[in-house]
Amino acid sequence: MHHTFKTSGTCSTQIDFDKDENGIVTNIKFTGGCDGNLKAISKILDGWKASDIAAKVGGNQCRNKGTSCADQLARAVME
Repeated sequence: MHHTFKTSGTCSTQIDFDKDENGIVTNIKFTGGCDGNLKAISKILDGWKASDIAAKVGGNQCRNKGTSCADQLARAVME
């Protein structure tokens, strides 16, 4: 199933991804933000379980914002 998540507190404004019935996340795409870094994050985490993504990148902070694009992805996949 396709999901769209509006981010908060980050340079990226939206995250799109697919998540299947087993919690596997694929086709991660960030809108905005640090293009190269977010493409790398998307490639690395493609095919991971949502719970593993949340455990690995949840809580990561960028520039003392209290969140980051990776943290927003962790929140998105767990919704």
